[in-house]
Amino acid sequence: MPNTQVRKYLVYVIAVLAACFATAALVLRADPDVARSTTTHAANPDPITRGRYLVKTTGCNDCHTPTYAQRAGEVDEAQWLIGDSVGWQGPWGTTYAINLRRFVQTVTREQWLQVARQPARPPMPWFALRDMTDDDLTAIYQYIRSLGPAGTHAPAYVPPGEPVHTPVVRFPIQPTTEEAKERTAARS
Repeated sequence: MPNTQVRKYLVYVIAVLAACFATAALVLRADPDVARSTTTHAANPDPITRGRYLVKTTGCNDCHTPTYAQRAGEVDEAQWLIGDSVGWQGPWGTTYAINLRRFVQTVTREQWLQVARQPARPPMPWFALRDMTDDDLTAIYQYIRSLGPAGTHAPAYVPPGEPVHTPVVRFPIQPTTEEAKERTAARS
């Protein structure tokens, strides 16, 4: 695929993932029974198994595991959550999905619960983690720790306008309210 098609495809994939996270958050907020049934997961009370399930179904691998989305999830579990050198670039600068396997080895469960719920730079859906129960976040933490450390550290955050030396996915810059009004008026 030419470069433009790849960019368009990646923007599409990101938009779909964002819509999925937003829909899940709305459903869980609107119906407490759904939230309870998703968190109890009675068939698998083991926290590590539950954590693996959550990592696999909530999209953690999509960014934190190289080539996971492109390979439709067909990535050896030994390579899960090792971070990625593909940057996510927008008005906030360029962010990278960190190596969660190395990170969780350096924090306690309590620190994980606190960090997981703090606002983060895009495209990290921190608000989805904020809305998870302590049990769910603890299960994710225990699962990731059970994998052990692997891989290298992802590149560091790059502020807006600074040069980046890795591949990036560029988010389109949203027009300001005034620009949007001007475009609408020009179409009329």
